[in-house]
Amino acid sequence: MAPEYARYCALGDSVVEQPGGFAELVRDALAPAAFVNLGVRNLRAAEVRDVQLSAALAFRPDLAMVVCGANDAMRPGYESRAGAVDEAMTAIIAPLQRAGATVITVSVFVMREYPQMPHWLGAGFARRMALLAERTNALAARLGTVHVDLSRHPAIAAGEALTGDDGLHGNPHSHRIAAAAILDRLHRSPLEVRR
Repeated sequence: MAPEYARYCALGDSVVEQPGGFAELVRDALAPAAFVNLGVRNLRAAEVRDVQLSAALAFRPDLAMVVCGANDAMRPGYESRAGAVDEAMTAIIAPLQRAGATVITVSVFVMREYPQMPHWLGAGFARRMALLAERTNALAARLGTVHVDLSRHPAIAAGEALTGDDGLHGNPHSHRIAAAAILDRLHRSPLEVRR
């Protein structure tokens, strides 16, 4: 039988912060007694650690979602900083686990190309995002999180529209896919995601 989660906390960047996004769809499906969304756009992984971890631990969650690293991977040179990003993510996840929380991690959708992205992000943007996904997958396996890898989801190959007007953040369809995948990993029916 799937465990009940009474206190659910979400940490991360704009992916988590997005109103009505998958972090909140999961909340709607689980209906915890208490929920806090600490997500703040534009934060890098080390900033999520520095700004959000203490508040998350003080909340005493039994379920915590951690989604960050994309703002690190967006910028050219991520390859040389990837180890430090992994360390920052570990420094968020491990204390939450030690405090008794089940931690959810997510490797976000990686599109084949991002035609709407600013030129300064460089031609390697999709490659860097794919590398972030690979490293997040490995980190999740090492730390034993409840992990969802969306980076090569069939919806990408099918050409489904998964990004919003900015060409980067997810649209409602992609958030529903992500929430359903997370609920499945938590042994909840995807049908429990309220439309």
